[in-house]
Amino acid sequence: MESLPCPFGDPAPNLSDSELRETAYEILVAACRSTGSRPLTYIPQSPNRTTTAALSPSPSLHRSLTSTAASKVKKALGMKKRSSGGDGGGGESSDRNKKSVTVGELVRAQMRISEQIDSRIRRALLRIASGQLGRRVETMVLPLELLQQLKATDFPDQEEYESWQRRNLKLLEAGLILHPYVPLTKSDKSVQQLKLIIRSGLQKPLDTGKITGETQNLRSIVMLLASRSDGTGSEACHWADGFPLNLRIYQMLLESCFDVNDELSVVEEVDEVLELIKKTWPVLGMNQMIHNVCFLWVLFNRYVTTGQVENDLLVAAHNLILEVEIDAKETNDAEYLKISTSVLGLIMGWTEKSLLAYHDTFNIDNVETLETTVSLGIAVAKLLVEGNSSEYRRKKKHFDSGHDRVDTYIRSSLRMAFSQTKKMVEHSKRSKSRQSTSNLPVLAILAEDIGHLAFNEKAIFSPILKTWHPLAAGVAAATLHSCYGTELKKFVSGITELTPDAIRVLTAADKLEKDLVQIAVQDAVDSEDGGKSVIREMPPFEAEVVIGNLVKSWIKTRVDRLKEWIDRNLQQEVWNPRANKLGIAPSSVDVLRMVDETLEAFFLLPILLHTVLLPELTSGLDKCMQHYVSKAKSSCGSRNTFLPALPALTRCMVGSRLHGVFKRKEKPMVASHRRKSSQLGASNDSAEILQFCCRINTLQYIRTEIESSGRKTLNRLPESEVAALDDKGKIFEQSIGYCSKGIQQLSEATAYKIVFHDLSYVLWDGLYVGEVSSSRIESFLQELERCLEIISSSVHDRVRTRVISDIMRASFDGFLLVLLAGGPSRCFTVQDSAAVEEDFKFLCDLFWSNGDGLPLDLIEKVSTTVKSILPLLRTDTESLIERFKAVCLENHGSDRGKLPLPPTSGPWNPTEPNTLLRVLCYRYEESATKFLKKTYNLPRKLT
Repeated sequence: MESLPCPFGDPAPNLSDSELRETAYEILVAACRSTGSRPLTYIPQSPNRTTTAALSPSPSLHRSLTSTAASKVKKALGMKKRSSGGDGGGGESSDRNKKSVTVGELVRAQMRISEQIDSRIRRALLRIASGQLGRRVETMVLPLELLQQLKATDFPDQEEYESWQRRNLKLLEAGLILHPYVPLTKSDKSVQQLKLIIRSGLQKPLDTGKITGETQNLRSIVMLLASRSDGTGSEACHWADGFPLNLRIYQMLLESCFDVNDELSVVEEVDEVLELIKKTWPVLGMNQMIHNVCFLWVLFNRYVTTGQVENDLLVAAHNLILEVEIDAKETNDAEYLKISTSVLGLIMGWTEKSLLAYHDTFNIDNVETLETTVSLGIAVAKLLVEGNSSEYRRKKKHFDSGHDRVDTYIRSSLRMAFSQTKKMVEHSKRSKSRQSTSNLPVLAILAEDIGHLAFNEKAIFSPILKTWHPLAAGVAAATLHSCYGTELKKFVSGITELTPDAIRVLTAADKLEKDLVQIAVQDAVDSEDGGKSVIREMPPFEAEVVIGNLVKSWIKTRVDRLKEWIDRNLQQEVWNPRANKLGIAPSSVDVLRMVDETLEAFFLLPILLHTVLLPELTSGLDKCMQHYVSKAKSSCGSRNTFLPALPALTRCMVGSRLHGVFKRKEKPMVASHRRKSSQLGASNDSAEILQFCCRINTLQYIRTEIESSGRKTLNRLPESEVAALDDKGKIFEQSIGYCSKGIQQLSEATAYKIVFHDLSYVLWDGLYVGEVSSSRIESFLQELERCLEIISSSVHDRVRTRVISDIMRASFDGFLLVLLAGGPSRCFTVQDSAAVEEDFKFLCDLFWSNGDGLPLDLIEKVSTTVKSILPLLRTDTESLIERFKAVCLENHGSDRGKLPLPPTSGPWNPTEPNTLLRVLCYRYEESATKFLKKTYNLPRKLT
């Protein structure tokens, strides 16, 4: 948050804000006590009560807030009433009403004074009143009286007491020595004596609660200094009314007008709070004029330091300026002029800083604040000039007219906005094309951005600034025209040959000039001179361009150069997704950049045949991108590349007993050996997976960017010309389709490579080999999860679901292949079906990942085939045989009573004979073996 220096300086550098706030509260309570008509009585607080008034000093302090009317102060300052349902002061006010809070309690809470401190202050004031009945607060030195009335026993601990005593001693020093109301004389020995006492007290606590020689000496010196006459004959003691100490204390009191729970909100009870605060005027030497200046500063400072988000505060400050203006005309008081000049000077400095670069401060969301800020700045400038400030009198010429000030604001802010835009464009250009050392395209981009800036200025800021300057938009256009013209002159002087970049810059400059002139002319329609004064500030750019007619040759040269570049660079591409944040091949970024640069250069050619020649250019670029995609997916294989060949059908080999547990084959040692070998190559598999991911990301990136490039290209043409194109406005359509097919191929290849190649040692060579119970799916899931983590962290989010879905399909296919074509090393009993179904559930859960993975409906859809096959595993053998016979006869008939061997074709299906036959082939049961032997004479093992 921005902060401003205090216009009152730092009169008490040894006193913190919290110490000054507590002092201000002591003065407030004492002032209310001395002005009250009711007797002062002390009421000890009950431990069961949380909000009890310790004293009842005056009607004003004790007045209930249960029926607070609409604030007259807020209405006068133009501030809106806070909503009672909001998060700010309204809700807090509602809570206060329910508790019937008094004004005094409200102020105490706003000033963050604890009830304990409040009770101690009132107890001390009661003691003072009992000994000095009827004495007004302005006739006593409050910190001196408090020092003598409060003892260490009145505080929770000795440390707090000593801190409190040091604060009051420092306060006496600030009010009587550093900033006295009546100037001190060098010969006054009392000053030195008081300094010694204070210095001693700061080093070692004084026993001020007792009547001793030291305390009597302190009282006599303090009263001597505080009672010095100011020539008015007043009996008042001057200890807190010296400038600027009194202003800082008063500022602390005024801060209590803001809701402690909502720093942007002025409390609805501000009228009562100010009424209370004004009772401190006799002590602090304040009056209405100084109050207005201080309140102006408090409102304005709160607006600035809270992020300039509450326009109500700025509006209030602006309206209070009108009161200050009236006050300034009615007084010549030197102290007042000094205070007001300091406050107004800081406000003026802030408004000047904001308005001379208003583009940095204001935007479409807070533009209404601009009007208030300009009005405030002009009003403050007027006040400073009309005052006695010699500094601003010297600048009178510049402050006389709001028109001149706003003219200066517009020109200054737009020059800065132009400079910032130029730097941003240059930085963006360097980031996107670090190899280019030419600054020519920068001016073309800059021209477009400045055009946007000019139109935004006209739409957002000019309508407001027009209140003071009738040609606000015209002056803005003229300023931008001048700034860009200076840069263009430098550029033109450095042109040695005609290049596409040069054409682009000059064409963009010509368009910008037309836009700026149009803005200036439209803005000056109703002006006295028709805008001639502004137009005279805009000498023409004269951006004439000379270009040849060899556009087709230019296109062929660019396309051939791009194809050669693709061939050369893809041979060196390593497909590393860690090469950049996008996880794509760097060559794809470069090739798309070259496509964009070619299109940019083409459209910058000042010709009338853009629509006619565009298909030739885009067709050549389209073929280049297809060539890139083809090379990117070459040598990666496809889904079928990694699918294993189905082994020949065999039947299970079971023991001689038909009932009981049959002995299975042990796991082959070769599988274990292969697992170890595969684990050693896991890093190589991961590297290959990453390369596949990079290729997929690259094609996705190309598809997105080339589609965007196509749309941008069409947007450059008028709608009527787009409709006349032979391809009906479709640009790079073949490349986009080629990318989609390439992504599909690579996604499937990646999935089936992972499942059937990289993880074959835990799936094809391990799952359910031998005993089902000892070769379940855990190992496969662990390795698959590792691969999925690599995929998730490497594949672009727009294709991640597709790739993982393909891996899920491959995993389900692999799972079915293990069950239906796993070879003679596998066999299943009906009892094994529960474990198999559980394993498949684990596999599905892996892809669901507790809701963080694939959608359940997608998993359900892909798993339909597997779930339709699994019930066959728990179906008894006789039923399977009967179902198989029925399906075979229905589909193929019988050859003289023999069942034909069904072919392996099409997807697995529980009603398809080949699927049923394979379940029987892997059924570990004598009846299944006999049926297969009798019907097809299937062997027990592969030969």
